[in-house]
Amino acid sequence: MIRDFEGVIIKTVCRALVPFIQLYGLYVIAHGHYSPGGGFQGGCILAASFILMALAYDINEVKKRLSEKMNTIFCSLGVIIYAGIGILCLILGANYLDYGILHKILPADPAHARSLGILGVEIGVGFTVMAVMVSIFLNIASGGEHEGEEN
Repeated sequence: MIRDFEGVIIKTVCRALVPFIQLYGLYVIAHGHYSPGGGFQGGCILAASFILMALAYDINEVKKRLSEKMNTIFCSLGVIIYAGIGILCLILGANYLDYGILHKILPADPAHARSLGILGVEIGVGFTVMAVMVSIFLNIASGGEHEGEEN
C-alpha cells in the first residue's frame, strides 16, 4: 500500500518537473552564444528530462514521447545543422564555421551574423547531444532490446 503511494508521488512530481527541466534546457541552448553553456549542456539537460521520465514511469513512456525514429531524426538534424552552417560559410568564401561571412545572406552586420551563426550551431549541437544521450540511456537500460520494436 505504501509502495503504491510512493509511486504516485514520484510520478506526480516528475510530471510537474519535466516541462520546467525541458524549458530550462531550451533556455541554456538559446543563451549559449551569450553566456556560459550552450548546446552540449542544454542537450544534456533535455536528455535528463527524458531519463527522469524513464526512471519515474518506464522506458515505454519515454518512447511514446520520443520514438526511436524521432530520436534518430533529432540526432541527424543536429549534425546537418552544424555541418550545414559550416558548409554555407565555405560556399560564401570564408573558412569553415567562420560565421562573420553570414552577413552576406542575413539582414545583419557581421557581428550580429556571427552571433546568429553560433546560435544555429548551438541548436544543432543541442539536438544531437539530447538524442545521443537518450539513445545511450535506452540502450543501457533495455540491454538494446528496444531497438526495432514498434510502439
